Amino acid sequence: MHVAGDRCIVASGERVSLGWFLPDDFAAVHAFASDPRVCEFMTWGPNSSADTHRFLTERLTPSANDYQLAVIVRGAVIGSAAVWVTDAQNQVGELGYSLSPAAWGNGYATEVARLLIGIGRDRLGLVRIAATCDVDNLASSKVLDKVGMVREGTLRSFKVVRGERRDHHVYAIITPQ
Repeated sequence: MHVAGDRCIVASGERVSLGWFLPDDFAAVHAFASDPRVCEFMTWGPNSSADTHRFLTERLTPSANDYQLAVIVRGAVIGSAAVWVTDAQNQVGELGYSLSPAAWGNGYATEVARLLIGIGRDRLGLVRIAATCDVDNLASSKVLDKVGMVREGTLRSFKVVRGERRDHHVYAIITPQ
């Protein structure tokens, strides 16, 4: 970890850094979290101002079992990313991410997913890291494929999105220890 300005950076790639959220991130977070395009396949959002304040407040205190991080490109917050423990005894966790539409199509999500896998392996001691995505979220499926996650199956009626039960693909990677 290192500090860039007021922000503690947890991991950095070629173009993307992941760091702890700051209270000043509200405008940037609300810009993407209130965008219906970002939330199309999510169980949350589009966010109200109160939703975004709650989201940020919950993430200002780091936890030992999860990393809830800001996605930063050239000093600007363009999304959120997380990796967390789901089963400590068996060293299993999950990752997820969401990015501003302005950042889509640039390979940032792939870099973010790689960084999250590294954090899960190196900092959380995870052996298995999973991710789920809506069966219609082709962009996210491509990201998970690119980072070496294997599609293990489809979870039928897994989540409710905008009042509709949706199927999700489940992906996982086994991390070398």
